[in-house]
Amino acid sequence: MKHLPALLPSFPLTWRRLAAPAVLVAAMASAYAPGVQAQVRAEVGKPLQQAGELLRAGKAKEALAKAREADAVGGKTPAEQLLVDRMKAAAAQRAGDFGAAIGALESVYDKVGGAEKGQIAEQLASAYAQTRNNAKATEWLNKAIAAGNNSATIKQLQAFLQSSSGDYAAIARDAQAAVSAAEQAGRRPEEGDLLRLADAQQRTGASAGYIGTLEKLLAYYPKKDYWNAYLGRLPRKAGFADRLAVDVLRLRLASGTLSKTEDFMELAQLSLQAGLPGEAVRVIDQGYKANALGTGPEAARHQRLRDLAQKQLAESKAGIAAKATEAAAEKTGDESVKVGYTMVTQGDVDAGIKLIEQGIAKGGLKRPEDAKLRLGMALLQQGKSRDRAVKTLRSVSGADGAAEIARLWTVVSN
Repeated sequence: MKHLPALLPSFPLTWRRLAAPAVLVAAMASAYAPGVQAQVRAEVGKPLQQAGELLRAGKAKEALAKAREADAVGGKTPAEQLLVDRMKAAAAQRAGDFGAAIGALESVYDKVGGAEKGQIAEQLASAYAQTRNNAKATEWLNKAIAAGNNSATIKQLQAFLQSSSGDYAAIARDAQAAVSAAEQAGRRPEEGDLLRLADAQQRTGASAGYIGTLEKLLAYYPKKDYWNAYLGRLPRKAGFADRLAVDVLRLRLASGTLSKTEDFMELAQLSLQAGLPGEAVRVIDQGYKANALGTGPEAARHQRLRDLAQKQLAESKAGIAAKATEAAAEKTGDESVKVGYTMVTQGDVDAGIKLIEQGIAKGGLKRPEDAKLRLGMALLQQGKSRDRAVKTLRSVSGADGAAEIARLWTVVSN
């Protein structure tokens, strides 16, 4: 099974990229506040201001040294100590001195209140994660959440700590709760929550849940990576019918994930074998437009296939009316569905839909779910009533893959 793209970057890198926004902003503001000289003595304020300037210049180690110089001043007031701790925490984080950052952050945490307490707790959780002390990281993470901090970084760190412990069931539970809450509120779930849920389900073998989450990723964030992940596993699904392989390729074409020369050739050839030269011509034309066909050592072969498809299309158009008449005379509706869909792929959509509907109404179909799938696809192509097309596609049932193919058409056509 093809896995999704990596869900979480190495957390140390993540922490450095997002390091200490609250502490850093507060430290910089303290260093440059207009009244700072009135609040602190010069022997404390001057090195703090220098530390701020060094931080702005990207010289974190030098800034940390200046913060320590300010910290070495005796007899500091509580206000002076808070300013020093903020600057030391900011400089230490930027310098990668996690031990110093932790000490300074814990000192700041004891002195602040409100929302900032939750932000400082987040930074402490991140810092402890850097030192691989996951127990302390989890302790501070819980304090951050208890203080009302539910930032994206908190969620990322929570997933990192859970995955480090192998607790993918907890990741799945938390991510599912976030996804459900968003959907119940009428909001699009966060992509990160869906990715974490899919990854946890995949790792724990929750195949049905994983497939459902992938479908949500496609619905909310229809990216090529997710289409590739879903369509890559679909033909390997237990009970998937070989006859639907052409439908997987059709979805690849519609989702923009059909790119290989051999895939264009296979879809065109399968279309011809199914008696759909109109579809084959369209596929080949798109292959040429994408420069997947018509180039390289096989260019002559591609042209021969193109010529054959165009020849068969001309012959099919010339005889389609007679075939429609013959199909209408059949006792069962299979031929009407087949000829009707052929007409749709040749551009005579309205007449094709009418014939498919007649075939379904006649009954006696060998594969009635396939007939509904073709009708739904035809209605999408017609474009007159998307609601009707979606309703028809969602009515397709069964365990051989036709129902999944139908649902995916409702997604790719959005």
